[in-house]
Formats: sequence, C-alpha cells, structure tokens
Amino acid sequence: QVHLVESGGGSVQAGGSLRLSCVASGDTLSMGWFRQAPGKEREGVASFGSDGSTTYADSVKGRFPISKDNAKNTLYLQMNSLKPEDTAMYYCAASSTFIWPSLLEGRFNYWGRGTQVTVSS
Repeated sequence: QVHLVESGGGSVQAGGSLRLSCVASGDTLSMGWFRQAPGKEREGVASFGSDGSTTYADSVKGRFPISKDNAKNTLYLQMNSLKPEDTAMYYCAASSTFIWPSLLEGRFNYWGRGTQVTVSS
C-alpha cells in the first residue's frame, strides 16, 4: 500500500508561483500530478514515467516543471506564471507498476487527497 500526502497549495495572485510537494510512503515506479477544477473533470498536469522521462499537459508546458527527490520519496511541481485558470484541487498520483509517462488517470493506482490552489486575477 502506498500513501501519498500533498502540500504546498494556497492562494496566490496571477503571475505568482507555488511549489507543490507530494511525499510517498511505499515503493512507486511512476508519479504524477493531476488537477480538478470546479465543474470539470480531473486532468493530467505532468508526470514521470518509470523510465524517468516526463510528460506535460500543453496548458502547463514551460510553466510547471516537475521534479523528484528519490532519496526523500518526494515529488514536486513548481508552478510559475500562475493563471486564474490554474485554480483547481491538485492531486498526486502514483503507480506501482511500470508505465511510460502518462496523463491518464487509469494508469495510476494510488492517489493523494489533494491540495487546493487558487489563483486570483
């Protein structure tokens, strides 16, 4: 069993930055970030594949670099140049099986409870 705990969310003005963290207890082969805005479906933001490669949603490419610290079992999402449309609950996800980098929910079998990000204009 893998437990994921996110932190780092908050309220920020447009153009600002936030850094999300996700600590994993247990072994994971892939981790990623997803988000869900009110009234919308959850969507993939960025993820690491089991081979260490990454993938990003077009909407965040160049603004939200994903990184990880394997020694700390921690995944990060540095969110820069935030926009009001980035407002959402952000979730950390992990897979215990080998996967290529993916933004598909079904590829991940563990989920955190989320951390709220609110961007005001």
